[in-house]
Order: sequence, then C-alpha cells, then structure tokens
Amino acid sequence: MIDDITPEHDTKLQTLLGLIESKLNNPINEGNQKILIFSAFSDTAEYLYKNVSAFVKSQFGLDSAIITGSVEGRTTIKGQKASMNDVLTLFSPISKDKNLLMPNNRDDISVLIATDCISEGQNLQDCDYCVNYDIHWNPVRIIQRFGRIDRIGSHNAVIQLVNFWPDVDLDEYLSLKGRVETRMRISIMTATGDDDLINAEEKGDLEYRKAQLKRLQEEVVDIEDMQSGISIMDLGLNEFRLDLLEYVKQNGDMDTIPYGLHAVVPASEDCPPGVVFVLKNLNNSVNIDMQNRLHPFYMVYVGTGGEVICDHLSPKDLLDKFRSLCKGINTPVMDVCREFNTETKDGRDMQSISTLLTDAITSIIEVKEENDIDSLFNIGGTSALNNKISGLDDFEMICFLVVR
Repeated sequence: MIDDITPEHDTKLQTLLGLIESKLNNPINEGNQKILIFSAFSDTAEYLYKNVSAFVKSQFGLDSAIITGSVEGRTTIKGQKASMNDVLTLFSPISKDKNLLMPNNRDDISVLIATDCISEGQNLQDCDYCVNYDIHWNPVRIIQRFGRIDRIGSHNAVIQLVNFWPDVDLDEYLSLKGRVETRMRISIMTATGDDDLINAEEKGDLEYRKAQLKRLQEEVVDIEDMQSGISIMDLGLNEFRLDLLEYVKQNGDMDTIPYGLHAVVPASEDCPPGVVFVLKNLNNSVNIDMQNRLHPFYMVYVGTGGEVICDHLSPKDLLDKFRSLCKGINTPVMDVCREFNTETKDGRDMQSISTLLTDAITSIIEVKEENDIDSLFNIGGTSALNNKISGLDDFEMICFLVVR
C-alpha cells in the first residue's frame, strides 16, 4: 500500500516543492536563492534529495546537496568533491570564505538538505530560508536549526523559518500510542501481568513531547518559558552541574552523607520564610505523565503558613531559588541558626517542620489525584487504580532547607 504513494501523490513533498518554487520565483531578499531543509531522519533526507534536487535542476537549473550522519556530502554538481566542508562552502560562500578557500571554483549550491548533524556550530547565514520538514518536539533543536542562518554577519534584511506541522490535530497525531497501550492492557489482563512492554516512562515522554509541540505550534515562546522539564532546560542546568562538580571536588563524594540533614538560611525578597524539602518517591506512584522530570526526586518550597511557594513541577525555578539562597554561604549563619534552635529546642521539637512536610507531600499527591481523574476520560485507561498512595510512607526525606 505504501508503494502506491509515489512522489506525485505525496502531498507533503508536493507542498515543499511548491514552497521552493515560490521562494525561488519571489526571493525574500533580492537575488537570494538559498534554501536550507532539515529532517530528523537520514532516510527522509535521502528521499527529499532525490526528488527536490531533480525538481530544482530541471525547473531552475540550480544545484542541490545533501549531508547526513552517514553521507558526508553529495551534490548534483558534476565532478565536485563532495566533502562536508566543500558542500557547506559552496552553499554559504560569504560566511565560509569561499573566495579564500576555493578561489577558482565558480560552482554554487542553492538548496541544502541535511539532518541535525549540521544543526550546531555551522555559519550558514548566506541562506535566508530554513525549513523544518519534520517538526522536532524540542525547542532547543528548533533554535539550533534556525541558528544556522539567524546569525551575526547575515547580509539578509529578512530571514524565514518554515515549520511543517501534521495536517491533523496533534491529539489525533499522537493518539496511536494510546490505542496501542489500551490493547497492551487487554493482553496483560489475560497474561501474567509482566508483559507491559510500553512502560510508564515512555508514555510520560510522549505526553511531555505533545505538550511541547502544542506550545511551539500555538505561540511564540522563549526557551526559558517552556515547561519546566529537565530535557528542555539542559542548557540552563549546566550551572547547577558545575556547582555540584566543584563541591564534590572540594569536599569529596557525598554517598556516605546520611539522609535528613538540614540547613538554615536567611530569607530574601524572592524567597520568603518557609522550608524547601527534597524528597525521594519510593514506589514510582506519583509521577503521572512524567510531569516531574526529576523523578524519583521531588522538591517543594512551602511557606510558613503551609502555602506552596514553588511546587515540584517547577524544578528549574526551585533550583534557582535554592541556589540563590545558599550560594556563597560556606559557614552557618549564626543569627538564624540560633533562632531556629531556640524554636525547635535544639531539634527535639520539630512539629512545625513535620506539619510543613505533610503540606508538601499533600501538594504532590493532589496533583496526582487530579491526573487520575483526568485519565478516566483519556484513551489508554485510568492510572487511578494502578497505585495506592498513603502519603508520608511513600517518600523519604533527603534533606531540607529552612528559610527564615
């Protein structure tokens, strides 16, 4: 059946060819015929190269090239050495200093098709038109791709990013996995119960990607405004990793440090009095839809009145607060420590902390229960019957930070 879908009947390919024709006939910058096309898959890139290069050559007499992880470079220019550097230089001659590297070469590449092997570290700002033939759920990847042409030194007054979206609603586009999971559950009910090959982590990852795609499709977002997922914020988390590496370097491994330690720090304008709890979930019972990307670890910032200042679904924001409260403090802050010791009778009466801990865990469980209710109406069955949560017994305390 797939064989019947020839390029002539491939609507997505024909749409791309229409975009290319429109761009070449009506350049967005005078005389600029450069087009950069990204695909996440090398097979798709090969398919595009086969069809796009023939179209561009026959209709406009222009040359094309392809670069993938397995293809260093291939071009329609006869006799041209097809290395990555040569292909990129012919595609972006000004930014790649072609007049110095290839002074006697008069060839030019107008259309470059590539995978993400060139999405970082390449200056291709001669081009003014970047196409994502298959949209990537991670905005970091989209930014990296567009960053090949959105660079300092561009001579273009205007640059354009074009995203190909599924021609169906994203819910329908991503619902296949839900239908498969429903059938898996049916098979599990008739088997041993150990045959669920599609695990909860994969399901959560799909939901997470769906949420990212929806935001990318519906609004213009800043990378720092995206959901607080760790996979999105890897660039922003580097500072925390560096802090940790430096600490381990100076103080040694922390594997032998017991759980339950705490510290006391002064409050600030952005961080009111309360407690930041770092917890570990013992039974994988609360991370519905992989909303907490730190799972099995949970961080919750609770105010002295029991209100949640920063919940466990905002790890990046909470880590920022934690870091700002503690950075540069290498010795106890005696004033706040003395006050805390007096109130808790040197740690013998921790009832106030226990109450706030209960509030913190309650906030985590409430989010889980809300998702349980939602799952009753979703494809794939309900998560409400999968796990039972009693509360405090489902978590262990790693440490806590008292903010005064």
